[in-house]
Amino acid sequence: MRRREFVRLIGGAAVAWPLAARGQQSGKSPVIGFLVAGTQASHGAWVAGFAQRLAELGWTEGRNVTIEYRWAAGENQRMADFAAEFVQRKVDVIVTSANGVRIARQATSSVPIVAAAFADPIAAGLADSLARPGGNVTGLTVQPSDLSSKRIGLLREIIPNFRHFSALANVAISPEIAGIRTAASALNVEANILEIRTAEDIAPALATLKGCTDALYVVSEPLVNANRAQIIEMVTAEKIPTIFGFREFVDAGGLMSYGPNFPDLFRRAADFADKILRGAKPGDLPIQQPVKFDLILNLRAAKAIGLKIPESFQLLADEVIE
Repeated sequence: MRRREFVRLIGGAAVAWPLAARGQQSGKSPVIGFLVAGTQASHGAWVAGFAQRLAELGWTEGRNVTIEYRWAAGENQRMADFAAEFVQRKVDVIVTSANGVRIARQATSSVPIVAAAFADPIAAGLADSLARPGGNVTGLTVQPSDLSSKRIGLLREIIPNFRHFSALANVAISPEIAGIRTAASALNVEANILEIRTAEDIAPALATLKGCTDALYVVSEPLVNANRAQIIEMVTAEKIPTIFGFREFVDAGGLMSYGPNFPDLFRRAADFADKILRGAKPGDLPIQQPVKFDLILNLRAAKAIGLKIPESFQLLADEVIE
């Protein structure tokens, strides 16, 4: 998503959100409970894309559908409280992502849940199969374990004598850690996992990196996404190359990201919500996988840490920020 498109979507969403809260029509319109795992800053453009796609499918906020937004800022307890609220209010469908999917499922086995982005619903016990989920959860999987090797390989391509890296991971929810360890072993590099559980853990974890790592792999999820400015400031000061799963980190000054296109995933989540509002059962809707993957590179960030990016590597990127 280009910066101009981002601003336009945010502007539209800023108007739509309060209208949705005021637009309930005496219970006649279906209600979507949108449990946002992050903040308006971290997830706002993605959520706006969902609302935009829903409108394209014929659902206008405040007229024939109400969307109730709750922003959890990566805090599991807030997500649990919001999920319980949605269940109590008997919303027609809950849309969420990341650990919000698991938390929403713990709150209800009957209200349909659409995952805008979730790691592995089968391994988490939320679906019988991708083709036929069988329960009340459907949506989109992001397959993080399949991406670990690719991200580590990208670091190795741009960092001379790459032997050791650290990974910042929220151990409370991240299934990606096992994939990182396996990929590191296969690529013959050493991985040091920096375990965090709260925002307060981030600074102490990053403080241990000074002079002892070749790169930082950030396991991107709502907690770190909500604190990306702090992460980027600290690693830039120590001149540590970084790779992220979300392009928003690169827009904010990080070095590079590789992963699914999250605006596209959230737009596609609207198609699931549309089908459910029209009578489909979530257990009958096949879980889908990403179709767009982006490599985003920030040359300004590379210059700030004194890293020269080969031109051949720059040509591989889907977008280069100069």
